[in-house]
Amino acid sequence: MNSLLFSIFLRKSIASMSATLLFSFVIGYFLLLLVVAWFTSRNSTNDSFFIGNKNSNWILVSFGMIGTSLSGVTFVSVPGTVGDFTGGSFKAFSYFQVVLGYLFGYAVIAFVLIPLYYRMNLTSIYNYLEHRFGIFSYKTGALFFLISRTFGATARLYLVINVLQIFILDRMKVPFAVTAFVILLMILLYTFEGGVKTIVYTDTLQTTFMLLGLVVCIFYILSNMNTGFGEALDIMKSRGYTRIFDTDINSKTFFLKSILGGAFIAIAMTGLDQEMMQKNISVNTLRNSQKNIISFTVVMLIVTLLFLVLGGLLYLYMLEKGAVYDGTSFISNGKNIIGDDLFPSAAMFEMPEAIGIIFIIGLISALFPSADGALTALTSSFCIDILGLKRNASLTEAARKKTRMTVHLSFAIIFMICILIFKWINNKSIINVILDLAGYTYGPLLGLFAFGILTKRKLNDSLLVTVICLAAPVLCYIVSRNAADWFGGYKIGIELLLINGLLTFGGLWLISHKAGLKTN
Repeated sequence: MNSLLFSIFLRKSIASMSATLLFSFVIGYFLLLLVVAWFTSRNSTNDSFFIGNKNSNWILVSFGMIGTSLSGVTFVSVPGTVGDFTGGSFKAFSYFQVVLGYLFGYAVIAFVLIPLYYRMNLTSIYNYLEHRFGIFSYKTGALFFLISRTFGATARLYLVINVLQIFILDRMKVPFAVTAFVILLMILLYTFEGGVKTIVYTDTLQTTFMLLGLVVCIFYILSNMNTGFGEALDIMKSRGYTRIFDTDINSKTFFLKSILGGAFIAIAMTGLDQEMMQKNISVNTLRNSQKNIISFTVVMLIVTLLFLVLGGLLYLYMLEKGAVYDGTSFISNGKNIIGDDLFPSAAMFEMPEAIGIIFIIGLISALFPSADGALTALTSSFCIDILGLKRNASLTEAARKKTRMTVHLSFAIIFMICILIFKWINNKSIINVILDLAGYTYGPLLGLFAFGILTKRKLNDSLLVTVICLAAPVLCYIVSRNAADWFGGYKIGIELLLINGLLTFGGLWLISHKAGLKTN
């Protein structure tokens, strides 16, 4: 009996020690970020916080944007989609269809949107809407960015915090709410002063660690399975994992709507997003900003494909370790680990501790870029677009800084509330949640900017603009929920964003008139 108790105690001690070791790396990594923040935020001003004094290095911005765009969702959720059969269709590499659509979207950003932003010398990209239409359109655009980025960033943040909670903090008896609070406090501390000026450097550091984690995990699995890269791809192909194009027109991942949807997601979630564009317009010249987007596009394409390959390898690896797959469930040690649970379960329980440490470092490296940039951009947009901080000439620099810090802290509290809501919802595949949210919240932004750029009509700028932008997502929700019944089994997927944008565009047309004409 004593021997049994000692054995149980020893196993618990080892598990606790391992969790403590992993958590120590999280703390050490954060301290490194604080050091970088301290060096980059010295003598910082409000312009440093908002646009990095228009002096950011385009290479650093481009590389750091990879971490911001991919985030913890790509690191955890994308590999898990490869063997996922939920929703009635086998996903395989179908997510890459969306990424192929990004190519067209980023081309529009590089050669249409960025020249527009530089020509108008914008600090907030939503100032374009004020110049083009008026104050109501401007405020409405900023409002939808605030909603979009808040929900999108907190969904990404929740995913990573939840993984840390399940695989480390639960073993240390730390409540989820405490974990979320501490991580948000970490992010708040190193972004509080420097803003964009700081995150250009911290995102570069974090992207490096995230990609290092990806490459190390791929090499470890190949080595452990005693197979080469080409041979592993052949095995994945034989199992159907490498299929990219979905030709079922009724499927949510049908290739034409995935590619088209991907293009508009890139335009909306990057080109019309203050967080992403805030970094781009902090680069000193238009040409360098365009080089940033083009190089970022190429690297992102390659990196996303590698994450999908990693997903296929993880399923093969876990099958070798005794997991059972029946097409809808992937059972390992009595637990269904299909989707978001796949990569963490493999790294933490089926691989050496060194790989687990690399996974945790890669994971938190994926966490911070998507959260720190969002917190900074939301603060910038609220201060500039909603409060009009730069317009009020009577405010001193100290007063502006105090307001900015208050807003920054307020958004951190909002993040905390949203993370707890996502924990309550507890969805198994957060990438689908994020894409759905983007369809509803970025659609009005897409409609507003498209109407401004593609037409010369003038809006009757009033509260009607806001009403139309709020009504479009509601109509989209009704159509999406009933599409299968109304359209013979057709399911609305990623094209929801485009439908939402078109409804907004149509509504704006109804309250507009030709340039030079006035309506009563």
